[in-house]
Amino acid sequence: MIASVLIQYSVKSLNKVFDYLIPDNLKDSIKVGNKVIVPFGSSKVEGFVLNIHNNLDESLDYREVIEIQESDFYLNDELLKLGKYMSNSLLCNLISCYQVMLPKALKASLKTNINRKYETKVYLNKEIDIDKYIEEHKRNKKEIEILNILKEKECLKKEFGSSINRLIEKNIVLSETYEINREVQSDEDTRNIRLTSMQESAIKEILNSKDSKYLLYGVTGSGKTEVYIELLKNVLKENKTGIVLVPEISLTPQIVARFKGVFGDKIAVFHSSLSEGEKYDEYRRIMNNEVSFVVGARSAIFAPLKNIGLIIIDECQSSTYKQESTPKYNSIDIAFKRGEYHNSKVVLGSATPLLEQYARAKKGVFHLIKLGNRISGRFPSFEIVDMNKESKKHNYIISEKLDLEISGSLSRKEQVILLLNRRGYSTFLSCSNCGYVYKCPNCDISLIYHKSSNSYSCHYCGYRVTSSSICPKCHENAIKDLGLGTEKLESILEKKYNTKVLRMDADTTSTKNAHRKLINEFSSGKYSILVGTQMISKGLNFENVSLVGIINPDASLSIPDFRSSERTYELLSQTAGRVGRFDLPGKVIIQTYNPNNYVYQNVIKNDFDSFFNYEMNIRHKLMYPPYFYICSILISSSSFEQASKESIKIKDYLDKKLDSSYIVLGPSVSSIVKLNNKYRFNIMIKYKDDTKLLCVLKELNDMNVKDVNIDINMNI
Repeated sequence: MIASVLIQYSVKSLNKVFDYLIPDNLKDSIKVGNKVIVPFGSSKVEGFVLNIHNNLDESLDYREVIEIQESDFYLNDELLKLGKYMSNSLLCNLISCYQVMLPKALKASLKTNINRKYETKVYLNKEIDIDKYIEEHKRNKKEIEILNILKEKECLKKEFGSSINRLIEKNIVLSETYEINREVQSDEDTRNIRLTSMQESAIKEILNSKDSKYLLYGVTGSGKTEVYIELLKNVLKENKTGIVLVPEISLTPQIVARFKGVFGDKIAVFHSSLSEGEKYDEYRRIMNNEVSFVVGARSAIFAPLKNIGLIIIDECQSSTYKQESTPKYNSIDIAFKRGEYHNSKVVLGSATPLLEQYARAKKGVFHLIKLGNRISGRFPSFEIVDMNKESKKHNYIISEKLDLEISGSLSRKEQVILLLNRRGYSTFLSCSNCGYVYKCPNCDISLIYHKSSNSYSCHYCGYRVTSSSICPKCHENAIKDLGLGTEKLESILEKKYNTKVLRMDADTTSTKNAHRKLINEFSSGKYSILVGTQMISKGLNFENVSLVGIINPDASLSIPDFRSSERTYELLSQTAGRVGRFDLPGKVIIQTYNPNNYVYQNVIKNDFDSFFNYEMNIRHKLMYPPYFYICSILISSSSFEQASKESIKIKDYLDKKLDSSYIVLGPSVSSIVKLNNKYRFNIMIKYKDDTKLLCVLKELNDMNVKDVNIDINMNI
C-alpha cells in the first residue's frame, strides 16, 4: 500500500505530494487525513495523508512512513476540502491550512510527544484477609493508615505518595492506571431566564426561515446570548451540533458559564489560554462525538463536528476573527463555507456590526433581525466632556465631571469601569535635557514603560530593557516617562480615591484562567474600580456597575486606517453597554478633545443608523468596502533599499497585468516602517472581482525573491 503525503517544506511554493510505502504495522491504522512523520532527504518531516492507493511503480525505490501522529485524529473529508478552498482563495500553502485546523498538541512537532494524562487508582485485594494483615503488621502505622482508608473507598495513588508502593509490591493493594481528560475549569450560570416577546419573535423568525445567513442586530443588553441558547436547544432536539465563536478570551468565562449552566458536559471549550493538554483532550471529546457544541475563539471554527446545524459568531464585527499570520483566514468566511457544506444556518450577532455586514443585511444578502430594546428597559445616559477646557484647569486625566461621578458611585457602594485602550505605565520615554527618545532597536518605535517589571518594552517584538533615569546619549539624570497607560491610571486612581482598583489588560491576563479570576473578583465586589483596555468593552455583565468612563478615545480615532471611525464607534458603544443592564441606572462619561466629532455624537444618541449612513457616504467617495474589496501586499526585507526596489518592481508588474477596473496604490512605507528588523512597504489593490486578481497574485506569490518576503492579505 502507498500513502500519498503532503509534506511540510521550507520552500514557499512547494505544494507537492510524495508517495511512501505503508509498513505492515501501520496498514490497519493509517487513514486519509492522518498526520504522519516521513523521511525527506536526510531529515524527518511532518505531512498529511491525502490518498491511499496500490499504484506501486516497481522502478521506484520507495521510502516508508515512519509513524502516525495520533491515529485516532484525522482531518475528515469536509476539512480536507476546506483546506483546498483556503489554499486557493488565500494564496498560501495547503499544508499551512491543514495545520491551523489542529490544536498545537497535534501539530507535527518531531521533538514533542503529545502529553496524555494518566491517573492510577488503588484498591484492596479482595482475596486477601485485610483484617488479619493489619493485626500481623500493626507496628507499621503508615501501612495500617492506608489500609483503613482503602477499606472505606478506592483512592488515587498520588494521595499516598510513595508509601503505597510496598503494599502494591506485596499484592495487598492492587492498582489500575487509566487515561483521563483534563477538565477545563469554568463556572456555571444556571439562572432561569424568561424570554422577552422580542427575543421569542427573533427565535421564531430564525427557526421558521429558510435563509442560511442571518444578522442578529441587537443593542447591548438586549439578550442575544439567550437567543443563541434557545437556537442551540433546537439544534439539540434535531440531534445536530453547533459552533459558537466569541472574539476574545475575556468573553469566554461568562458566556461559557451560561452555556455550561444550560448544556452541561455537552459543551467543549477552545481558546488560547487553555494548556495544550486541555486543548488536546477537548479535541478528543469532539472526535469521539462526546459533545454537541463547541464554544471558542477564532480557530474553534475548524472543530471536527459532524452534522452541524448552527454556527453562531458573536460580536461579528471584531477584527480578531481575521488571522494575521499565514493562513490569513477570516473565521466568518470559513463559517459560511462550513454552513454550505452542512446545509446549516449561520447567525452573526452584534450591537455594532461591520458596515459591510449591515449593508449586506439591508440589501437582503443576510436576513436582518433586530433586537432594539434592552432587557432592563433602560439605556445609560451620556455626557461628553471637552478636555480642551479641562486642560486649562490642569485636569489632563480625570475631568471634574468624571471625578464627581466616580466619587458619587463609590459613596453609594457602586462600581466603576474606566476604559483606556493603552496598556503599560507610560507610552513615551524622553530625555528632558537632550530630547533623546527610547526606541525599540528592532522596530523603530517608542518603548513603553512598565512599572511592575521596571522595564521598557516593545509591544510588537517583545524587546525589553531594564529602566533607567540616566539618558544613554547625554548621560544626564533626565529621562521622563510621558503619556498614559492602564498601569499608571491604576496607580493614580488608587491614590486619588483610596480604593482598590482592578486592572484588566494583556499584562494582567497572561496567566492561565486569569480572565476568569479577574472577572469573578470584580463581580464579588472585592474591587470598586475596573480599569482596562478594549478587552473589558464586550460581553461582561456586572450588576453593581453604575458608571463607565472613557479616557482618551481620540487615540483610537486618529489611527491612520479607513476603519478607525468605525472601530472607535464600536469601542465606545460596546463599553457604554456595560452599564444600565440591571436595576441600577447607568451613566457614561466620554472625555475628548473633539467633542463635536460625528462618531461621539452618534454614540451618545445610540444612533447606529445615522453613523452608518454618514460613514457609508465617505466609503463610497473613497472607494472603500463595502463598495470595493481591498487586498494588501506587504513587502519586507532586512535591507531598506532592497524592500523599496522590489516593491516598485511589484507595482510595475501589477500595473501591466491588471486592467483599469483594479486600482493599485503604492508602494508606500508601512505605518510601522521597521518591525522585527524588517523594513516594510505596502501596496494596496482595490477591486470588485477577484477572478483575474487571484491568478495574477498567484504568479506573484510563486516568485522567490532572495532576502525579500512578499505577504499577500486578501479582503482586509
